[in-house]
Amino acid sequence: MGFATDCIHAGQEPEPHTGAVTIPIYQTSTYVQPELGRHKGYEYARTKNPTRSALEANLAALERGRHGHCFASGMSAIDVVFRTLQAGDHVVAGEDMYGGSFRLFHRVLEKFGLTFTYVDTSNIDSVSAAIKPETKVLYLETPTNPMMRISDIAACADVAHRAGAMVVVDNTFCSPYIQRPIELGADVVVHSTTKFLNGHSDSVGGVVVSNSDEFAEKVGFLQNAVGAILSPFDSWLVLRGTKTLAVRMKRHEENGVAMARYLASNRKVKKVNYPGLPDHPQHALAKRQMNGFGSMISFELGTRENAKAFLDRVKLCSLAESLGGVETLISHPESMTHGSVPPENRKRLGITPGLVRISVGIEDIEDLIGDLENAFEGM
Repeated sequence: MGFATDCIHAGQEPEPHTGAVTIPIYQTSTYVQPELGRHKGYEYARTKNPTRSALEANLAALERGRHGHCFASGMSAIDVVFRTLQAGDHVVAGEDMYGGSFRLFHRVLEKFGLTFTYVDTSNIDSVSAAIKPETKVLYLETPTNPMMRISDIAACADVAHRAGAMVVVDNTFCSPYIQRPIELGADVVVHSTTKFLNGHSDSVGGVVVSNSDEFAEKVGFLQNAVGAILSPFDSWLVLRGTKTLAVRMKRHEENGVAMARYLASNRKVKKVNYPGLPDHPQHALAKRQMNGFGSMISFELGTRENAKAFLDRVKLCSLAESLGGVETLISHPESMTHGSVPPENRKRLGITPGLVRISVGIEDIEDLIGDLENAFEGM
Protein backbone atom coordinates (compact mmCIF):
# COMPACT_ATOMS: atom_id res chain seq x y z
CA MET A 1 0.00 0.00 0.00
CA GLY A 2 1.04 3.61 -0.46
CA PHE A 3 2.18 5.72 2.47
CA ALA A 4 -0.99 7.82 2.79
CA THR A 5 -3.12 4.65 2.64
CA ASP A 6 -1.04 3.05 5.39
CA CYS A 7 -1.46 6.19 7.52
CA ILE A 8 -5.21 5.69 7.46
CA HIS A 9 -5.58 1.91 7.41
CA ALA A 10 -2.48 0.06 8.70
CA GLY A 11 -3.26 -1.68 11.99
CA GLN A 12 -6.80 -0.30 11.95
CA GLU A 13 -9.35 -2.86 10.83
CA PRO A 14 -12.95 -1.89 11.67
CA GLU A 15 -13.89 -2.87 15.21
CA PRO A 16 -15.40 -6.39 14.88
CA HIS A 17 -18.34 -6.11 17.31
CA THR A 18 -19.93 -2.93 15.95
CA GLY A 19 -18.08 -2.18 12.72
CA ALA A 20 -16.78 1.12 14.11
CA VAL A 21 -14.35 2.66 11.61
CA THR A 22 -12.31 4.36 14.35
CA ILE A 23 -10.42 2.15 16.80
CA PRO A 24 -12.17 2.44 20.20
CA ILE A 25 -10.45 3.68 23.32
CA TYR A 26 -10.22 0.48 25.36
CA GLN A 27 -10.17 2.22 28.73
CA THR A 28 -9.72 -0.84 30.90
CA SER A 29 -7.07 -2.01 33.32
CA THR A 30 -7.77 -5.73 33.07
CA TYR A 31 -9.61 -8.35 31.02
CA VAL A 32 -11.89 -11.22 32.04
CA GLN A 33 -10.43 -14.65 31.30
CA PRO A 34 -13.00 -17.29 30.28
CA GLU A 35 -11.22 -20.00 32.26
CA LEU A 36 -7.99 -20.60 34.14
CA GLY A 37 -5.02 -20.60 31.79
CA ARG A 38 -6.96 -19.23 28.80
CA HIS A 39 -7.52 -15.61 27.74
CA LYS A 40 -8.49 -13.73 24.60
CA GLY A 41 -5.05 -12.29 23.88
CA TYR A 42 -5.21 -9.71 26.65
CA GLU A 43 -4.53 -10.18 30.36
CA TYR A 44 -3.52 -6.85 31.88
CA ALA A 45 -3.38 -3.41 30.29
CA ARG A 46 0.25 -2.70 31.17
CA THR A 47 1.19 -5.74 29.11
CA LYS A 48 -1.16 -5.16 26.18
CA ASN A 49 -4.08 -2.95 25.18
CA PRO A 50 -6.04 -3.11 21.89
CA THR A 51 -5.84 0.64 21.23
CA ARG A 52 -2.10 0.68 21.85
CA SER A 53 -1.63 -2.47 19.77
CA ALA A 54 -3.37 -0.79 16.82
CA LEU A 55 -1.08 2.23 17.08
CA GLU A 56 2.03 0.06 17.38
CA ALA A 57 1.07 -1.82 14.21
CA ASN A 58 0.33 1.44 12.42
CA LEU A 59 3.65 3.09 13.29
CA ALA A 60 5.64 -0.03 12.47
CA ALA A 61 4.04 -0.09 9.02
CA LEU A 62 4.78 3.59 8.42
CA GLU A 63 8.46 3.08 9.27
CA ARG A 64 8.55 -0.14 7.20
CA GLY A 65 9.38 -2.18 10.29
CA ARG A 66 7.79 -5.33 11.71
CA HIS A 67 7.54 -4.42 15.38
CA GLY A 68 6.35 -1.32 17.22
CA HIS A 69 6.29 -0.61 20.96
CA CYS A 70 4.76 2.58 22.33
CA PHE A 71 5.82 4.35 25.51
CA ALA A 72 4.77 7.21 27.75
CA SER A 73 7.29 9.62 26.19
CA GLY A 74 10.01 9.80 23.59
CA MET A 75 12.59 9.70 26.37
CA SER A 76 11.14 6.51 27.86
CA ALA A 77 11.30 4.94 24.39
CA ILE A 78 14.99 5.86 24.06
CA ASP A 79 15.68 4.70 27.61
CA VAL A 80 14.23 1.24 26.91
CA VAL A 81 16.44 0.83 23.82
CA PHE A 82 19.51 1.31 26.00
CA ARG A 83 18.17 -0.98 28.72
CA THR A 84 18.76 -3.81 26.24
CA LEU A 85 22.52 -3.19 26.73
CA GLN A 86 24.64 -4.11 29.73
CA ALA A 87 27.42 -2.57 31.81
CA GLY A 88 30.63 -2.22 29.81
CA ASP A 89 28.91 -1.71 26.47
CA HIS A 90 29.98 1.29 24.44
CA VAL A 91 27.83 3.70 22.44
CA VAL A 92 28.86 6.11 19.70
CA ALA A 93 26.37 9.00 19.65
CA GLY A 94 25.97 12.24 17.77
CA GLU A 95 27.44 15.19 19.59
CA ASP A 96 24.66 17.46 18.32
CA MET A 97 21.41 16.04 19.70
CA TYR A 98 18.38 16.90 21.79
CA GLY A 99 19.46 18.05 25.24
CA GLY A 100 17.17 15.56 26.95
CA SER A 101 18.89 12.66 25.19
CA PHE A 102 22.31 13.92 26.26
CA ARG A 103 21.02 14.30 29.84
CA LEU A 104 19.76 10.70 29.84
CA PHE A 105 23.05 9.36 28.49
CA HIS A 106 25.41 11.46 30.59
CA ARG A 107 23.60 11.75 33.90
CA VAL A 108 21.64 8.49 34.06
CA LEU A 109 22.91 5.70 31.82
CA GLU A 110 26.62 6.27 32.52
CA LYS A 111 25.88 5.47 36.17
CA PHE A 112 24.85 1.98 35.09
CA GLY A 113 28.12 1.26 33.32
CA LEU A 114 27.44 2.29 29.72
CA THR A 115 30.11 4.45 28.08
CA PHE A 116 29.56 7.05 25.38
CA THR A 117 31.71 8.71 22.75
CA TYR A 118 30.21 11.78 21.12
CA VAL A 119 31.19 12.62 17.55
CA ASP A 120 30.03 14.59 14.53
CA THR A 121 28.06 11.82 12.85
CA SER A 122 27.84 13.82 9.62
CA ASN A 123 31.54 12.94 9.25
CA ILE A 124 31.79 9.23 8.49
CA ASP A 125 35.52 9.19 9.27
CA SER A 126 34.77 10.45 12.79
CA VAL A 127 32.18 7.70 13.21
CA SER A 128 34.64 5.03 12.05
CA ALA A 129 37.38 6.30 14.35
CA ALA A 130 35.07 6.18 17.39
CA ILE A 131 34.02 2.55 16.96
CA LYS A 132 35.56 0.16 19.52
CA PRO A 133 35.39 -3.62 19.93
CA GLU A 134 32.85 -3.10 22.72
CA THR A 135 30.66 -0.70 20.67
CA LYS A 136 27.10 -2.00 20.57
CA VAL A 137 25.12 1.01 19.32
CA LEU A 138 25.59 3.90 16.91
CA TYR A 139 22.97 6.49 17.84
CA LEU A 140 21.99 9.16 15.30
CA GLU A 141 19.75 12.15 15.02
CA THR A 142 19.39 13.34 11.44
CA PRO A 143 18.68 16.17 11.01
CA THR A 144 20.22 17.04 14.34
CA ASN A 145 18.53 19.14 16.99
CA PRO A 146 19.02 22.09 16.70
CA MET A 147 21.82 22.59 14.16
CA MET A 148 20.14 20.59 11.36
CA ARG A 149 23.22 18.56 10.41
CA ILE A 150 22.59 15.52 8.22
CA SER A 151 24.19 12.10 8.70
CA ASP A 152 24.46 9.55 5.91
CA ILE A 153 22.38 6.74 7.41
CA ALA A 154 23.40 4.12 4.85
CA ALA A 155 27.12 4.87 5.26
CA CYS A 156 26.82 4.90 9.07
CA ALA A 157 24.95 1.61 8.98
CA ASP A 158 27.69 0.04 6.87
CA VAL A 159 30.38 1.13 9.34
CA ALA A 160 28.40 0.04 12.39
CA HIS A 161 27.32 -3.32 11.00
CA ARG A 162 30.86 -4.24 10.02
CA ALA A 163 31.76 -3.72 13.69
CA GLY A 164 28.78 -5.73 14.93
CA ALA A 165 26.90 -2.70 16.29
CA MET A 166 23.30 -1.78 15.65
CA VAL A 167 22.17 1.61 14.35
CA VAL A 168 19.46 3.53 16.22
CA VAL A 169 17.99 6.64 14.56
CA ASP A 170 15.83 9.26 16.21
CA ASN A 171 13.53 10.17 13.30
CA THR A 172 11.38 12.67 15.20
CA PHE A 173 12.35 15.72 13.13
CA CYS A 174 11.34 14.07 9.85
CA SER A 175 8.52 11.61 10.53
CA PRO A 176 8.37 8.57 8.24
CA TYR A 177 6.79 10.77 5.57
CA ILE A 178 10.13 12.55 5.05
CA GLN A 179 12.58 9.77 5.95
CA ARG A 180 12.48 6.04 6.70
CA PRO A 181 15.80 5.00 8.29
CA ILE A 182 15.10 1.26 8.24
CA GLU A 183 14.96 1.40 4.45
CA LEU A 184 18.43 3.00 4.58
CA GLY A 185 19.97 0.30 6.77
CA ALA A 186 19.12 1.36 10.33
CA ASP A 187 18.12 -1.35 12.80
CA VAL A 188 15.93 0.65 15.17
CA VAL A 189 13.92 3.87 14.83
CA VAL A 190 12.67 5.95 17.74
CA HIS A 191 10.24 8.85 17.79
CA SER A 192 8.72 11.22 20.20
CA THR A 193 5.15 10.62 19.04
CA THR A 194 4.40 13.92 20.76
CA LYS A 195 5.68 15.72 17.67
CA PHE A 196 4.74 15.22 14.00
CA LEU A 197 3.14 11.79 14.45
CA ASN A 198 0.52 13.17 16.82
CA GLY A 199 0.68 16.63 15.28
CA HIS A 200 -1.78 18.44 17.54
CA SER A 201 0.22 19.24 20.69
CA ASP A 202 -2.19 17.31 22.90
CA SER A 203 -0.36 14.07 23.70
CA VAL A 204 3.05 13.00 24.98
CA GLY A 205 4.45 9.64 23.90
CA GLY A 206 7.20 7.66 22.20
CA VAL A 207 7.71 4.63 19.98
CA VAL A 208 10.42 2.10 19.17
CA VAL A 209 10.22 0.43 15.74
CA SER A 210 12.43 -2.49 14.72
CA ASN A 211 12.69 -5.46 12.37
CA SER A 212 14.54 -7.91 14.61
CA ASP A 213 12.35 -10.46 16.37
CA GLU A 214 15.00 -10.93 19.04
CA PHE A 215 15.36 -7.20 19.75
CA ALA A 216 11.58 -6.71 19.72
CA GLU A 217 11.19 -9.49 22.28
CA LYS A 218 13.63 -7.67 24.58
CA VAL A 219 11.81 -4.36 24.14
CA GLY A 220 8.44 -6.00 24.73
CA PHE A 221 9.71 -7.60 27.92
CA LEU A 222 11.03 -4.24 29.14
CA GLN A 223 7.83 -2.46 28.15
CA ASN A 224 5.92 -4.78 30.45
CA ALA A 225 8.57 -4.97 33.19
CA VAL A 226 9.26 -1.23 33.42
CA GLY A 227 5.71 -0.15 32.66
CA ALA A 228 6.28 3.21 30.94
CA ILE A 229 3.41 2.54 28.56
CA LEU A 230 1.32 4.85 26.39
CA SER A 231 -2.24 5.15 27.69
CA PRO A 232 -5.25 4.04 25.62
CA PHE A 233 -6.42 7.63 25.21
CA ASP A 234 -3.00 8.88 24.11
CA SER A 235 -2.73 5.94 21.73
CA TRP A 236 -6.07 6.94 20.22
CA LEU A 237 -4.92 10.56 19.89
CA VAL A 238 -1.78 9.53 17.99
CA LEU A 239 -3.83 7.22 15.75
CA ARG A 240 -6.05 10.18 14.95
CA GLY A 241 -2.91 12.17 14.17
CA THR A 242 -1.31 9.64 11.84
CA LYS A 243 -4.46 9.52 9.67
CA THR A 244 -3.61 13.02 8.45
CA LEU A 245 0.18 12.68 8.61
CA ALA A 246 0.72 12.64 4.84
CA VAL A 247 -1.35 15.75 4.15
CA ARG A 248 0.00 17.61 7.18
CA MET A 249 3.62 16.87 6.32
CA LYS A 250 3.13 18.06 2.76
CA ARG A 251 1.96 21.44 4.07
CA HIS A 252 4.68 21.52 6.76
CA GLU A 253 7.24 20.94 4.01
CA GLU A 254 5.87 23.68 1.74
CA ASN A 255 5.82 26.18 4.59
CA GLY A 256 9.26 25.11 5.83
CA VAL A 257 10.90 25.75 2.46
CA ALA A 258 9.18 29.14 2.11
CA MET A 259 10.12 30.18 5.65
CA ALA A 260 13.77 29.13 5.21
CA ARG A 261 14.01 31.20 2.02
CA TYR A 262 12.47 34.19 3.75
CA LEU A 263 14.86 33.94 6.69
CA ALA A 264 17.86 33.55 4.38
CA SER A 265 16.90 36.80 2.65
CA ASN A 266 16.45 38.77 5.88
CA ARG A 267 19.44 41.03 6.62
CA LYS A 268 18.93 40.68 10.40
CA VAL A 269 19.51 36.91 10.24
CA LYS A 270 23.18 35.94 10.40
CA LYS A 271 22.78 32.30 9.33
CA VAL A 272 20.00 29.82 8.55
CA ASN A 273 20.35 26.10 9.24
CA TYR A 274 18.00 24.22 6.93
CA PRO A 275 18.92 21.26 4.70
CA GLY A 276 16.65 22.51 1.93
CA LEU A 277 18.82 25.54 1.25
CA PRO A 278 21.51 25.00 -1.41
CA ASP A 279 24.24 26.38 0.88
CA HIS A 280 23.60 23.75 3.58
CA PRO A 281 26.75 21.57 3.85
CA GLN A 282 24.78 18.35 3.38
CA HIS A 283 22.15 19.64 0.94
CA ALA A 284 22.95 16.99 -1.68
CA LEU A 285 22.80 14.19 0.91
CA ALA A 286 19.48 15.50 2.20
CA LYS A 287 18.06 15.45 -1.34
CA ARG A 288 19.18 11.86 -1.75
CA GLN A 289 18.18 10.56 1.67
CA MET A 290 15.01 12.48 2.47
CA ASN A 291 11.66 12.90 0.76
CA GLY A 292 11.75 16.67 1.17
CA PHE A 293 13.41 18.79 3.82
CA GLY A 294 10.84 19.13 6.58
CA SER A 295 9.81 22.18 8.58
CA MET A 296 12.46 22.42 11.28
CA ILE A 297 14.77 25.44 10.98
CA SER A 298 17.28 27.13 13.26
CA PHE A 299 18.73 30.58 12.65
CA GLU A 300 21.28 32.85 14.25
CA LEU A 301 20.42 36.37 15.42
CA GLY A 302 23.84 37.23 16.84
CA THR A 303 23.14 37.94 20.51
CA ARG A 304 20.83 36.88 23.31
CA GLU A 305 19.47 40.45 23.36
CA ASN A 306 18.47 40.15 19.72
CA ALA A 307 16.89 36.75 20.32
CA LYS A 308 14.92 38.04 23.31
CA ALA A 309 13.72 41.13 21.46
CA PHE A 310 12.60 38.94 18.58
CA LEU A 311 10.95 36.20 20.66
CA ASP A 312 9.16 38.67 22.93
CA ARG A 313 7.34 40.12 19.90
CA VAL A 314 6.06 36.98 18.16
CA LYS A 315 2.27 36.66 18.38
CA LEU A 316 1.02 34.08 15.92
CA CYS A 317 4.07 31.88 16.45
CA SER A 318 3.96 30.34 19.91
CA LEU A 319 7.05 30.67 22.12
CA ALA A 320 7.11 27.16 23.57
CA GLU A 321 9.03 23.93 23.91
CA SER A 322 8.23 21.03 21.57
CA LEU A 323 7.70 20.89 17.81
CA GLY A 324 5.71 19.19 15.10
CA GLY A 325 2.28 20.62 15.91
CA VAL A 326 -0.06 22.12 13.35
CA GLU A 327 0.68 25.46 15.00
CA THR A 328 4.07 27.11 14.57
CA LEU A 329 6.26 26.73 17.66
CA ILE A 330 9.38 28.80 18.23
CA SER A 331 12.02 28.34 20.90
CA HIS A 332 15.43 29.36 22.28
CA PRO A 333 17.57 26.19 22.38
CA GLU A 334 20.28 27.51 24.70
CA SER A 335 17.85 28.17 27.54
CA MET A 336 15.07 25.72 26.69
CA THR A 337 15.66 22.40 24.89
CA HIS A 338 19.43 22.35 25.44
CA GLY A 339 19.73 23.91 28.87
CA SER A 340 21.08 20.60 30.23
CA VAL A 341 24.02 20.60 27.79
CA PRO A 342 27.24 22.03 29.31
CA PRO A 343 27.93 25.61 28.15
CA GLU A 344 31.28 24.68 26.59
CA ASN A 345 29.56 21.97 24.51
CA ARG A 346 26.85 24.36 23.38
CA LYS A 347 29.42 26.91 22.32
CA ARG A 348 31.42 24.37 20.35
CA LEU A 349 28.33 23.08 18.56
CA GLY A 350 27.02 26.52 17.66
CA ILE A 351 24.11 26.55 20.13
CA THR A 352 24.66 30.21 20.89
CA PRO A 353 22.64 32.71 22.94
CA GLY A 354 21.40 34.15 19.63
CA LEU A 355 20.15 30.88 18.14
CA VAL A 356 16.42 30.47 17.55
CA ARG A 357 14.63 27.28 16.46
CA ILE A 358 11.32 27.26 14.65
CA SER A 359 8.94 24.39 13.93
CA VAL A 360 6.91 25.77 11.03
CA GLY A 361 3.24 24.86 11.26
CA ILE A 362 0.55 24.61 8.61
CA GLU A 363 -0.93 28.10 8.91
CA ASP A 364 -0.99 30.43 5.91
CA ILE A 365 2.66 31.18 5.23
CA GLU A 366 1.92 34.85 4.55
CA ASP A 367 0.60 35.21 8.11
CA LEU A 368 3.63 33.46 9.58
CA ILE A 369 6.09 35.62 7.67
CA GLY A 370 4.09 38.71 8.66
CA ASP A 371 4.40 37.72 12.31
CA LEU A 372 8.17 37.34 11.97
CA GLU A 373 8.42 40.65 10.12
CA ASN A 374 6.77 42.34 13.08
CA ALA A 375 9.11 40.56 15.50
CA PHE A 376 12.19 41.61 13.53
CA GLU A 377 11.10 45.25 13.82
CA GLY A 378 11.76 45.01 17.56
CA MET A 379 15.45 44.17 17.09
